[in-house]
Amino acid sequence: MGILRDNPCGAFNFMVEIDGLTIGGFSEVSGLGMEIAYADYRDGSDKPNAVRKIPGLHKFGDVTLKRGIVGSTELFQWLKQVADGTPAPRNVNITLLDEARLTVLSWKLHRAQPRKWSGPHLAAAGAGALAMEELVLVHEGLEME
Repeated sequence: MGILRDNPCGAFNFMVEIDGLTIGGFSEVSGLGMEIAYADYRDGSDKPNAVRKIPGLHKFGDVTLKRGIVGSTELFQWLKQVADGTPAPRNVNITLLDEARLTVLSWKLHRAQPRKWSGPHLAAAGAGALAMEELVLVHEGLEME
């Protein structure tokens, strides 16, 4: 359950857990969302000459995780496992923390699997740039607590 606050939380203080294990520090999480498709419907006996909106299927957006490369190959190995033909759904928890590192809200992705992994852009001219990796996840359910 969310903690009500007078001021909004910063978007920089969060944790990501995959199957209960904290997997390094991610610098960005994006794409949390759900969308419901609606169908237009009008029954022939409806008095108003207007359509009703009937909810249909819902879908979840892909979630993108970004982090600096720290030498771990765990995320890439997960993608490779799926690419080699072995489905590997995992549950992912994303927790927003307050200034005291207490939980404000958390999102749970059910049966998440890797869709895409991108490695770093390497360039000798970018002396201050960090080597980043990106993992895009698909999932079958989203909860918010």
